[in-house]
Amino acid sequence: MTAGSGRFEAGNADPVRVLVLGYGNPGRQDDGLGAAAVAEIETLNWPNVTAYDNYQLCIEDAIDVAEHDVVWFVDASRVGASPFAVTELSRATSVEFTSHLVRPEAILAMAEQYYNSTPCAYLLAIRGYEFEFIEALTPRASDNLRLAVHALAHQIHAVQSGVSR
Repeated sequence: MTAGSGRFEAGNADPVRVLVLGYGNPGRQDDGLGAAAVAEIETLNWPNVTAYDNYQLCIEDAIDVAEHDVVWFVDASRVGASPFAVTELSRATSVEFTSHLVRPEAILAMAEQYYNSTPCAYLLAIRGYEFEFIEALTPRASDNLRLAVHALAHQIHAVQSGVSR
């Protein structure tokens, strides 16, 4: 898992602005992994790192995405790698969404189309197991969260300190 992919030039004095955008419903057990990850990242209180969560992505998120150099979308995954998987994202070739579903790639496309911004972007999909109407993470998902946040914090620190530039 590497952030930056050469997008940041050596010697650039501007600090790298990082956005961690978690989404999901904390009232649906492990669907709250995105919000829980944001809460953990916020405790680090790092400069130039913005973290917030929502129940779902919305088109207005393109504004915040456009104001950052690196964006981490964080969500629960019902299937897939455990404890987590990272995918580098590209903007969608067309912007499609419904009132209840906006994909990160569509947010990136809107950030480029309307704000001429193309941040490096990644999806951190943390493996969840139970999605019932209970406001608590399962023990296995909590373990995955701990590992995912550790890896994410390492990547944020690396890009902030210029290691990935």
